Amino acid sequence: MFLHMYHLSNIWFGRFFIASIIQGAIFTGLTIFLVTSQVSFLKPEISRVIASGNAGTWFLLGYLMYLGIGVFGVTITAFIYSHLSSNLGLDQRPKGIRNFMVWGHFILMNSGIVLTCGLLMYGGYLAGASMLPVDVGGKGFTSDEAHTILGPLKEPIGYSIITLAIGVLFGGVGFIISLVQNKNILLRDQTSQYGTRKKS
Repeated sequence: MFLHMYHLSNIWFGRFFIASIIQGAIFTGLTIFLVTSQVSFLKPEISRVIASGNAGTWFLLGYLMYLGIGVFGVTITAFIYSHLSSNLGLDQRPKGIRNFMVWGHFILMNSGIVLTCGLLMYGGYLAGASMLPVDVGGKGFTSDEAHTILGPLKEPIGYSIITLAIGVLFGGVGFIISLVQNKNILLRDQTSQYGTRKKS
């Protein structure tokens, strides 16, 4: 019933909504892994790495970004596409530049957020853990030594952020094109109706 209310038949609403479910499942699985590892096999624990600050903040940033953009952001995007189609009457199967923009938005946004947050969490944990004392499972690294772990990841993280940003940009440009096209359609319809009334 809920999905029917928001027009699951809308192709791009459906695609983004399914993507948000997948992203949510990944986030839930990650959270379960982190909680179970906290009390069992992962040393040093995630809580220690985050509490230590320093490089551990990269992990926290990646985790929160994934929740905010990967889960909530993709879900909100699905409802925006539903609004464009159901309330503004736009074509569910965009053609030309709009089709290119929508596919770019879908692919680059979803892949970009996974890569960005995955690399942030991976590098943040390894570098943060390495700076903890040896007796809690760390390596006692200094900031400079920990940078040897994070350094090689900066470029891949940068490219991933660019990928995400391009995806969001494609979506924004696509929305603008959709609104302009809708405005032109409304003006054309109004002109046609005015001409018909004038003849009659």
